[in-house]
Amino acid sequence: MLSIRMRRTGSKKRPFFRVVVSEARSKKEGEFIEVLGFYNPRTKPAVFEINKDRVTHWVKMGARPSDSVRTLMARHLTRDRGAVVEPAAPTA
Repeated sequence: MLSIRMRRTGSKKRPFFRVVVSEARSKKEGEFIEVLGFYNPRTKPAVFEINKDRVTHWVKMGARPSDSVRTLMARHLTRDRGAVVEPAAPTA
């Protein structure tokens, strides 16, 4: 199963994250398939850039956004919520 999650690339005490598509079983900082965007929490206001077309493509292919990525997309992409944010499937 594929997941859309954040990968930390910043140096010590200077977080910077890339939003990537990776296999759900791989390590958090391990291999990834594609970089979709980035998130910089250190700027005022925080910067969140993402390629919406590629996110939509990967969601259609079965990738699930992590909780943190889903929250960031909902918070920063409120103007254009087109086909990016999907509710999480309930677990039984």
